[in-house]
Amino acid sequence: MPNSYSDFALSFSHILNPKVQSGAHYEHQDILSLEGFKLANKEITSWDNYKPTPLHSFDDMAEGTGVASIFYKDENPRFTLKSFKALGGAYAVANLLIQKLKEEGINANSSDLIKGTYRNKTSELTVCCATDGNHGRSVAWGAQQFGCNCEIYIHRNVSPGREKAIAKYGAVVNRIKGNYDDSVRIAAEVADSNGYTVVSDTSYEGYTDIPKDVMQGYTVMVDEAMKQMSDIPTHVFLQGGVGGFPAAMVSFLQESLECPPIFVVVEPVNADCLFQSAANGEPTAVHGDLDTIMAGLACGEVSVLAWSILESHVPHFMSITDESIPKAMQLLANRETPIVAGESAITGLAGFLIACNDASLKSKLMINENSKVLFFGTEGDTDEEMYEQLVGKSSEQVLNGL
Repeated sequence: MPNSYSDFALSFSHILNPKVQSGAHYEHQDILSLEGFKLANKEITSWDNYKPTPLHSFDDMAEGTGVASIFYKDENPRFTLKSFKALGGAYAVANLLIQKLKEEGINANSSDLIKGTYRNKTSELTVCCATDGNHGRSVAWGAQQFGCNCEIYIHRNVSPGREKAIAKYGAVVNRIKGNYDDSVRIAAEVADSNGYTVVSDTSYEGYTDIPKDVMQGYTVMVDEAMKQMSDIPTHVFLQGGVGGFPAAMVSFLQESLECPPIFVVVEPVNADCLFQSAANGEPTAVHGDLDTIMAGLACGEVSVLAWSILESHVPHFMSITDESIPKAMQLLANRETPIVAGESAITGLAGFLIACNDASLKSKLMINENSKVLFFGTEGDTDEEMYEQLVGKSSEQVLNGL
């Protein structure tokens, strides 16, 4: 268990994005927009058991790191999925079915789908995707909620716990021998052969509409956070992955705030495709096993839609090693008000704590006594066995103060 924030004096890499540094600026509201958010918000807030997730204020951590305030958006209670991904994949499934019904002259909404009003038609459709765990769980849950079939592809490093969590929502789960990017390709090929519809959080050439819906669903989370905060953040640290999550947060804040915060994207060193894209000035794939305990971020290929937003608005990219992750998970688990945060939830927080132990990086990020820092804790213990292994106790024990 870390005994102080100085335990995060760890190795890292950092790069300044030259496109943002040079003042280059592009508008991207053809990808995500506040209008798109309003549509997503209307549907998602109508779902059964919807409620905003908590926003915690870490006053002690703010004092310990020399900043004005720290806020942490806790996605562990999000529906039954323990992850912000519930907002994305499931919304894309709902929207897909609504559009399919519209093509037949039927005007439907999420409530109609949940009630099963058109299940005789939606049950003829199958959605398909590749996943590290949480996105597939969201797509499977969405398919079950809204009345269609689902087939999921996972790669060799996805844990049995994550596989079981997807299967419990009725999806057919297929494990492949390759890595995440291989599973993306196989899912696309199977969908093409069988007439399925891919519901992916990764966009690629010729496939952009559904990933837009996935990202637009995520913006519900940042809207909640801004309504819950007592002030406007000066800094937002964001996990990487394929880029969909940070792009959604960045787009919403860029459009809705007069003075947007400084954005810092943080990734695992073994799966730092966004970092490498910033270094090369174009989308850059990272190859290999992509092995990291930050399972939800083990992505080697950038979402092209997400990158077109990130390259214009994110000045700072960091990559960090796995050793910081259990420390950050334990730090939150052992708070006076304990928080359950999974391996991919606290990557941004770990990056911040590492920066606070390096005077040069702290200065480059313009972190000082006036900084108001926001983090999105994107998952709880979505892999229960891994969580207990890394924290030393189960989420139930953590929440009960044991």
